[in-house]
Amino acid sequence: MYKDILLHVSLDNRVEYYAVAAGVDAHKRYFFNVDQSSEAELRFFSASNEFVIGQHGIRHRGNGGSFCEYMFGVDQPLTDMAKGDVINRLVMYGTHYDLKSNTLKFSDRTDGSLTYEKIFFDGNAVANYFFFIHTDHLGSSVKDQQESILRHIGKTLKRTVSIGNGDDNRIITDIIANLGVPGVQLFLFKLINVNHEEYRQAFQNLYFRNKRIADEEFVILSELAQRNNIDRYQQERIRIDVMYKHPDNRRIVDEYRNILCTCNLRGEINRLENARLTRLKTLSVRNKIPGALFYTLDELLRKDRKLVELEESDYISVTRQILEGLFFGERQIESHVDREDMLKLLHAKKLAAEHRNHTFEEILLDASKACDENIRDGADISLLEEFSYIITYLDRYDSTSQVINQLAFMENIYISEEMLRSILGNKKEFDSLSPHLFSTLFIDGILDNKYLGNYGRKKLIALVKGLDEIEAGTMPSLAVLEQLKAIDREEQLFLVLLHHVRERIRNFYSKFSTKEDQNALRSEVTEELLGKKLIKGEINSELFSETILTIQKEAIYLHNLLPQIIAEKDIALREDFLDNSGLDRFYVEELELEYFELNELPLEDLYQIRKGLN
Repeated sequence: MYKDILLHVSLDNRVEYYAVAAGVDAHKRYFFNVDQSSEAELRFFSASNEFVIGQHGIRHRGNGGSFCEYMFGVDQPLTDMAKGDVINRLVMYGTHYDLKSNTLKFSDRTDGSLTYEKIFFDGNAVANYFFFIHTDHLGSSVKDQQESILRHIGKTLKRTVSIGNGDDNRIITDIIANLGVPGVQLFLFKLINVNHEEYRQAFQNLYFRNKRIADEEFVILSELAQRNNIDRYQQERIRIDVMYKHPDNRRIVDEYRNILCTCNLRGEINRLENARLTRLKTLSVRNKIPGALFYTLDELLRKDRKLVELEESDYISVTRQILEGLFFGERQIESHVDREDMLKLLHAKKLAAEHRNHTFEEILLDASKACDENIRDGADISLLEEFSYIITYLDRYDSTSQVINQLAFMENIYISEEMLRSILGNKKEFDSLSPHLFSTLFIDGILDNKYLGNYGRKKLIALVKGLDEIEAGTMPSLAVLEQLKAIDREEQLFLVLLHHVRERIRNFYSKFSTKEDQNALRSEVTEELLGKKLIKGEINSELFSETILTIQKEAIYLHNLLPQIIAEKDIALREDFLDNSGLDRFYVEELELEYFELNELPLEDLYQIRKGLN
């Protein structure tokens, strides 16, 4: 039975570390001292190995390396990203990847030093581990030792959840057990950025409550970040990582990542995969998943690893012609963005967003840089005015699109009077460019989206009608807001009913087709919801009937139609039922996924029958 010795030290209330010596006779040997040249440094050592912890960073010599949990969104190797079980970053001293031979190369030159800033920037923002190993059974040279250590424990360290959980005892046990050599002594060092840890915990507590951060809560977080001197990049890193780890987000984001990885490794993307990605982005809006999680993946998998595009899309070509003609052309030629150009750019932005094509934003960024350079070199100020004209409309597009998509696909969304005025103002600006442009850009496509639910459709129609009546002076904005709130309240009640009625039918009622059964069920559900204070009075009979009908349709699909659709690969039958039943397509797809997993059917068949609709 090996024993270990733990030393816990805090450095200026910003970094603290745990140093552990574990293994054979660890409790009997002398393994650390204070460096006589500087009392601020603590030196840990064994034969040929050394690890020094100072006020500003660390130094190392000998074998070993560092490891940490990957943070979501860091620039990790595609090979790691493509393996769902690889969750940790492992760096071995003196080791690099040889692109020519596609192999790891080891070296005897392993000495090095790192500042704390670089450790928490390149690795995990909160916790990072370092280690070295003493034994007579790993090889005589440091190079041989490193190769042997990696061969024995590399796979485990890349995959264990103990690192993310901070389970140091399990990490120590796994390393020593996997080394499998006698007389081993492990020296493990865990460095924690206490400021980042406090910020992460605060953000997680707020975000996990209801998957959103209120304005007043974000102010508190900003004050905490300022007090702890956390830069914006680290704040964003920590927030994105926490949001990814929410269970509701992780499954959807992982599926999106896996599709992108597959396409990236193959160098192309087919129609079905493209449609699956689009569906997941739509589903993310519904589930309040931040778009930053998807943007981060898109950027990681496109950076230096562009997917093959045989031909540039027409809307990208148009964007390039307009912007390059304005900002990259000869200034002796008079050129400006007119109404037709602005219409083309807005339609191009819409198509780029629908196809997740970041080329549009890249061209815009290049144009912004060119504009700044030209102004700096003496170009007429009108150039800046032209660019500001474009940016103003594109910003209006972004803000309007975000609100309308949330209203259509998310539940319990509050539209304030200020937001309504903003939408109305943007509508006037868009329609001034071209009649009905607002509907073309933001409404028509969503109304045709097969994933739009009944209540999302009601809210969208009420918004459009309300905006028209506000413009005509026949309805005040507060009345429109109240209509939207009423639809939202009905949606919330319907969802509560649907959940509780499903559960009661699953547990108590095998049949609920007769009027007597439904009346009894309604009475029991009413009593239960009143007791839980989820409703204040009797349940509307029409709403209850709609709930029962929805559940009956789901049962018919799951038990009668779905087996036939799978057996015959009858996509038309599936689409006909979903189009005419009015069922929530998102929930039906969850039922399908559960059915496939329960019956151990290949998921590729599921993607085929879904036909990649978006």
